[in-house]
Amino acid sequence: MIKHRQIHRRGRRSHMAVSYTDPQVSMDLLRAVLQPSFNQDILDVFRKYHKFFEKAAENVKENVGDEVVPDQLIRDACRNVLEHVTTFTTSPFRVKPKAEPVKREGPKWDPSRLSETSTFVLGSRANKALGMGGTRGRIYIKHADLFKYAADSKDKQWLAERHHMRATGGKMAYLLIEEDIQDLSRSDEYRDSPDVRMDELKPFSVPHWMVEKMQRTMEAQRDSDPAAS
Repeated sequence: MIKHRQIHRRGRRSHMAVSYTDPQVSMDLLRAVLQPSFNQDILDVFRKYHKFFEKAAENVKENVGDEVVPDQLIRDACRNVLEHVTTFTTSPFRVKPKAEPVKREGPKWDPSRLSETSTFVLGSRANKALGMGGTRGRIYIKHADLFKYAADSKDKQWLAERHHMRATGGKMAYLLIEEDIQDLSRSDEYRDSPDVRMDELKPFSVPHWMVEKMQRTMEAQRDSDPAAS
């Protein structure tokens, strides 16, 4: 059991008590103690299913070409798994109602909308532009229906050489379509928000070979047309 502590400071003229009885502090202390066990359990789960992701990534590489980096696809898939885990409420035996499935359809998911004249933004900049800079990657969770493209090593090198982003090493870098972010900024949710800073976007265009990879990614991620089945 974690005991609460109180620290008393005595001065010549006053007596001041600083209380550390905040229940959130206690729970976070417990969380910190258990975190290594959580990490190991989660790692064991990913190891259990890793072979499925590995096989799928290799198939994608065979179908798309050598520009695909299987390890990066696997990391991206694992990140998405964590983002889509059902969240718990106050009781571990009561869960929130399952969220509606993300719809990836319609004109925004038509690969033909992408061309060399299209402009893109870094996901990190879009996150900041919409006032979510304090929570890394929040835009991907809050707006899961947005198309996002995970830049591979060749893409990141091209972007870094043109100063669109810093060299990130093995870190993930997502590109979003500027038009989608502009549309969000004009929605009721963001239109009057004082935290929105669209000047943070810094949009840019990309070469044809990168556009083609984005089109293939969009085609693979979008929902199949029910009328075609």
